[in-house]
Amino acid sequence: MDAVLLALVSAVLFGAMTVLLRPALAGGRDPLVGALLTVLPALGVGVAATAVTGDWDRTGLWPFALAGVLGPGFSQVLFTLAIRDAGPSRTSAAVGTAPLFAVAFAVALLGEPLAGGIAAGAALIVAGGVLLAGERDRPEHVKVIGLVFAVGACLVFAARDTFVRWLATDTDVSPELAMTTTLAAGAATIAVVVLVTRRPFSLRPLRSFALPGILFGLSYICLFEAVYRGRLSVVSPLVATESLWGVAFSAVFLRHDGVSRRLAAGAVLVVAGGVLIGISR
Repeated sequence: MDAVLLALVSAVLFGAMTVLLRPALAGGRDPLVGALLTVLPALGVGVAATAVTGDWDRTGLWPFALAGVLGPGFSQVLFTLAIRDAGPSRTSAAVGTAPLFAVAFAVALLGEPLAGGIAAGAALIVAGGVLLAGERDRPEHVKVIGLVFAVGACLVFAARDTFVRWLATDTDVSPELAMTTTLAAGAATIAVVVLVTRRPFSLRPLRSFALPGILFGLSYICLFEAVYRGRLSVVSPLVATESLWGVAFSAVFLRHDGVSRRLAAGAVLVVAGGVLIGISR
């Protein structure tokens, strides 16, 4: 039950972070710099959480740094680009397909058992994806490339979560220190990308990214605690309910994002498929 509650809280926080990133990126701010400025406050949350637990045992820590290169390293870059080009509601809905990939990885790589309900859940997720892809009345600011970035981020999320779950089954590293390490490695990865691409960098916009970054860090804590306590094939579908939260928050706070009935229906199908997969596990 702890894993279920933590996964749901992580979903709510991640959905809120997604919506808050949109105004933070307003005014043509560089999405790569924005990704870095989002991860830095999250890293501060991780360091604070680790300090509270007081567990700094670094034995077996380096694999979590590799996980951080995936996410939030590459994943947050793709995710931020998706929000810029597709908006938070459609990015949230697309990222909701993560359970499909996470369960496939869990079955193929972690040896987790396969259940019949997975096929039905996968069908619902695909149906939701078809609704999203076939949306004809999407606002002008929504670009197809943004949805491509979202699916790319989704794949990286699933790979990262699979790797972390595999590590968590046999490690003495605390979840707080593990998530702090992944955030540090992710921040370093994004910083390298910013330097290599010679993006103009300034800490001045950090104030705009502070709140989404803090929510991101809190979401990460809940995610790692959930992954440590429960099977990935259960946790991932529940975390993917962030799709509904992202769409709902967008509808309430970002009216210009154009949340249509088709988009809402697609998000519901995606989340229903993920929940069905989780139940079937």
